[in-house]
Amino acid sequence: MVVNAPTIGKYGGRFIFGGTTSPKTFNGMMANEASSNDITNRNLFVTPIDFDNITQEFVPMLAKSWEVSPDGLTWTFHLRRGAKFSDGHPMTSEDVLFVAQIAQDDTLHPAVYDYLMIDGKKFEFSAPDPLTVVVKSSKPFATMPIAVGSLEIMPKHVLEPAFKNGTFASAYGVNTPPDKLVTSGPWRLKQFVSGEKTVLERNPYWFGVDKANKRLPYLDEFVFLVVPDQDAADLKFRAGELDGLDNVKPENYRWYEDNQQKGNYTLYDLGPEYSGRFFWFNLNKVQPPVGGAKLPPGRRVGESFVDPVKYSWFGNPVFRRAVSHAIDRDAIIQSVLFGYGEKAWSQVARTNKQWYNPDLVHYDYNVEESKRLLATLGFKDTNKDGVLEDARGNPITFTLKTNADNVIRVATGNFIKDDLAKVGIKMTLAPVDFNTLVTNIRNDFDYDAILLGISGAVPPWPSNFGNVVRSGGITHYHFVRQQKPATPEEARIDQLMDTIVTTIDLPTQQAAWKEIQTIWNEQSWYIWLPVLKVKNPMGSKFGNAQPSVITPRVIWNIDRVYVK
Repeated sequence: MVVNAPTIGKYGGRFIFGGTTSPKTFNGMMANEASSNDITNRNLFVTPIDFDNITQEFVPMLAKSWEVSPDGLTWTFHLRRGAKFSDGHPMTSEDVLFVAQIAQDDTLHPAVYDYLMIDGKKFEFSAPDPLTVVVKSSKPFATMPIAVGSLEIMPKHVLEPAFKNGTFASAYGVNTPPDKLVTSGPWRLKQFVSGEKTVLERNPYWFGVDKANKRLPYLDEFVFLVVPDQDAADLKFRAGELDGLDNVKPENYRWYEDNQQKGNYTLYDLGPEYSGRFFWFNLNKVQPPVGGAKLPPGRRVGESFVDPVKYSWFGNPVFRRAVSHAIDRDAIIQSVLFGYGEKAWSQVARTNKQWYNPDLVHYDYNVEESKRLLATLGFKDTNKDGVLEDARGNPITFTLKTNADNVIRVATGNFIKDDLAKVGIKMTLAPVDFNTLVTNIRNDFDYDAILLGISGAVPPWPSNFGNVVRSGGITHYHFVRQQKPATPEEARIDQLMDTIVTTIDLPTQQAAWKEIQTIWNEQSWYIWLPVLKVKNPMGSKFGNAQPSVITPRVIWNIDRVYVK
């Protein structure tokens, strides 16, 4: 397979990348956190289809081509001939079927489990010959490339016994000897030292080649060095001990801008991050218990978890719009983000080539409009203490929680507090530990409002935001896991998501996505906040450097990077 490398490189050298934690596993199908995924995905293991972070298009990997039937129910993938694992064993359709079986296993239930079904019905995988894989679905499934692209190809000839005897989940653990860990990707494991480093070396059997038919990767070694935190990584890069950084604090951008020539690195301006920053109000209500569960103590079906008085405010989109109008996002950009930010009205950044909409409905800073909307709700400052009261005399106050370890979020929360005070809303900021936030969001719903964010999915397609926008999603933050849509607007969004998933036509998908975002913003379920403009440094001695705003930003194409 000819890999799209801008220039033909030369062999030798190493690239050292920093991470704050060691991998938990080398099992590509069971990995479910960044420290493991950064090593397994694209590096130790490849998938049938890959995603190019620069062109933002699906590209061939183990599958050299594919097509879909006119009815959208059958996808056929043609595998490349001669592909081998790192032990020299042929890679065939049987290996794809093997990992598909793992992905669909009800007991293992890996992270990709839900990708391989529609309406609760699993896809049917078959292999008419060693170089062909056929996938059938009960309904047209437009995002099949994402689903199949989530299958990290692992060796059936090595791991089938573990799958049959029920030990696959623990297979390829970090204690696996390097010579026993057979891979399908451009790298194989050379050394692992827990809490210190993971060293990968060139896989001599990998099928990727450059335009001159030279086998990739070029580098001898690819090293993941464990560093205590983001500040330590920053210091190590400045000292020349790391070759690239994925995350740089905005307060450090100026130093990196000024020292590029001296430090022999390039600072890449990648544009706005593929992440949403926002806060929301608690609209969760008690739902009928299912599966033998019991109602929370003292709770009745249909009542709000938040105080009913506050729910009467939070549940009104006019109130939420008024809050959005009260926030001075330009001030947050200049102060909290040190000028390196921009306004965003969706979880889809303008750097997203297919799905970004520049003209979405939004409610930006407008103090007078905020005050007018609050007045239409009957809110008045009757006792002249600077805080509005509702028609029953209740002061308009609420508490905003965020995670205490995130300096940017805490600083943003303080700005929001001051801005809301200017329109007569008293907000208390309550930084807490992150695990408490997760419990509040998913289990006890003990909060008024929460300031958080959500990382961009890869590939950055709307279907990967299903857990956020669908009413039954676990990250449908303002009211999670709804048994049925709580509002007509949420019911409509569910229908539109079905359109995106089951319609092959891209313009139809794009129109549905824009309508979803329009509804979402009109309802102001999220109060959108500015996003960071990403700048990442990478050593200038490396050729074919193509840092991308899509994660992993610096190392996504490490198989074609070389030392000049």
